[in-house]
Amino acid sequence: MPIYFIDTNNDDTFVEDDQGQDLPDAEAAREAALAALPDMARDKLPDGDHRTFCASVRDQTGVVIYEASLTLVGTWKAGGSAP
Repeated sequence: MPIYFIDTNNDDTFVEDDQGQDLPDAEAAREAALAALPDMARDKLPDGDHRTFCASVRDQTGVVIYEASLTLVGTWKAGGSAP
C-alpha cells in the first residue's frame, strides 16, 4: 500500500508529516487531508476573525499531489459589538 504524507498549517504552525500513512490510493489521501481541516479549526477557534487552515498531501517521492484550505472570515456588522 502506498504511503502518503499529510502536512498541515494553521497560519501559526506548519507541521510536516514525517511518518506518513498507508492509504490505498491518492483519493483516500485527499479524503484524509480534507477530514483534517475541520479538526484543525475546532482546535484553534475561536482565535481571531480571520484564519486559514491548510493541508497538503505528498506522495512517497515527496511531490505535493493535493492541497486544500479552509478559511474563516468573521466581520462585525452594524449594531454588533466588539468583545
